[in-house]
Amino acid sequence: MKNILIDAERTKYLHTGLYHFCRHLINALAVHNHAGEYCLSTYAPEKEQSIFNQRISVVAHSSFHKFYQPFLAQFQLFHSTFQGTNYFPFCLKGKVVLTVHDLNFLHEGEPAAKQKKYLARLEKKLERADTVVAISEFVKNDLLQYTSVYPGKVKVIHNGCNIPQGAVAQHPMYIPEAPFVFSVGTIMEKKNFHVLPAMLLKNDLHLVIAGLCLSPEYQLKIENAAKALGVQDRVHLVGVVTEAEKTWYLQHCEAFAFPSIAEGFGLPVIEAMHFGKPVLLSTCTSLPEIGGKEAYYFEHFDPEYMSDKTMKVLADYYQQNNKAMAIRQWAGKFCWNRTARQYLQEYRLLLD
Repeated sequence: MKNILIDAERTKYLHTGLYHFCRHLINALAVHNHAGEYCLSTYAPEKEQSIFNQRISVVAHSSFHKFYQPFLAQFQLFHSTFQGTNYFPFCLKGKVVLTVHDLNFLHEGEPAAKQKKYLARLEKKLERADTVVAISEFVKNDLLQYTSVYPGKVKVIHNGCNIPQGAVAQHPMYIPEAPFVFSVGTIMEKKNFHVLPAMLLKNDLHLVIAGLCLSPEYQLKIENAAKALGVQDRVHLVGVVTEAEKTWYLQHCEAFAFPSIAEGFGLPVIEAMHFGKPVLLSTCTSLPEIGGKEAYYFEHFDPEYMSDKTMKVLADYYQQNNKAMAIRQWAGKFCWNRTARQYLQEYRLLLD
């Protein structure tokens, strides 16, 4: 039996996209590893062992492993689930799969020197990897345009939806007093949340933004944008919420807005569409691919335009009797079970 080790070191960062990616993918792999075709293990912080299927054994993470990885000798394949990892298995004699989530540093206005440094680090990993998985066609195109990776070893496997069927909602600490627009994500510049208060100019809607704050300066920018437009009393930054609380917000919001300027995928978009909600997205990076024709898009972020667009979207959504169903059907294409089967097929191509 072939031994496979899947990196989940990033699960030490709760409330992040990588946490959910590792958790959902690895548990789906355990389910679809039929008849124990492979012996699956994960490289993860010992304290996170309980989040994984019992059929998955855990190789405990240690910062010492940046320099020495004696456990690698027993594995025939290592799946590196994050392109920025400090634990890439350069010394492994077996096969390596590398998942690339984004090249956002190319789209965030980073200085040229930093971009060059990041690309140089990534190039070494791409050269060593036997298979490179991009989580969207957009990311694949970035790889082919900005790196020297061999095109034949780059595959696209979309992420799944993090909301399970029958998900249980829980009332959050803050419940809006009126119909509201919802958004969720790490509070940082690239998420572009500060443009969202403009959606409230010509209506009585509220705005709820949930997520871990990594930049107090940027949170202040959001608050100041709301004050400048006179809607500060209807803009609520509620911080980190649980998955059950996020489910409540997604179930009860009038619309979901995600104006990010740099995304390799955009998991919250599919989560909102899972509930048949109208989503308003930027046209940047991967979002048009993930939202598809069932999403709505901000062509620019002029306040007057955003306000008008919001009202037009809600009118269009409620005038179409089957719109919610069409949105849910689109979201149904993004499934962790399907994702896991595709990754297992890539493992087979390398190991058989």
